[in-house]
Parts: sequence; C-alpha cells; structure tokens
Amino acid sequence: MTPLELAQKYMDIVFNTGDLGQLRTILARDLQFSGPFYSFDSADSYISSMLANPPEGFDFEVIQFYEDETSACLIYNFTKSGISTPMTQLFETDKDRITSILLVFDTRAFDSGPSGNE
Repeated sequence: MTPLELAQKYMDIVFNTGDLGQLRTILARDLQFSGPFYSFDSADSYISSMLANPPEGFDFEVIQFYEDETSACLIYNFTKSGISTPMTQLFETDKDRITSILLVFDTRAFDSGPSGNE
C-alpha cells in the first residue's frame, strides 16, 4: 500500500468501522505516536488506549492531503459534540506499515473552562 492508502485505511478504521483491532494490520509494532494529549511507543499501547476509551461520536472532512515515498499528511476538520477544529496527521510509513503518527491540533477547542481573556 502507498503511504496515502495506509493513512486512509487508518482513518476508515478509526472513524468509520470502529474495529480498532484492525489497526494491528497496518501499524508497526514499534509505532511512535505523538499528539497534544498522549504519546505512545508501541502499537499495542496505542491500541489499548483507544480500546479503553473508544473514539465515538465524531467525524472528519478532509481539507487537503499529500504523500511522498514514505509519508502521507492529512489535514481535516474534526467535529465532535459541538467542537470543530482543524487537525493534521503526519503518517510515516515503511513498506505496508505505519511507523509513526504525529497528530497536531489546537487544544483550546477542547478546553471546558471559560473562554476569552484571563
């Protein structure tokens, strides 16, 4: 699979099918995941975290994407429970596996505290 096909399969599993165990078919065992709230050093720890707190009730709409020989980048609008914010995911790949995922977004969209100036 190309890097973009792997990224699209990842998004389909997470956002559409919800069969998170299927991630094992596309993630490298030593997956490196880094995001604003969590980081993981293996596919097992990443998948276990997602199974403990399944991603539900959200959607995405792709704004732009690109790929090169070893990576794919998706930029999309993420929507969940009245929250809408742009997100970017960079997927690094090797052969038919995702080896790392970098998730970038503004965490202020998820702040449940008061908004505005302090």
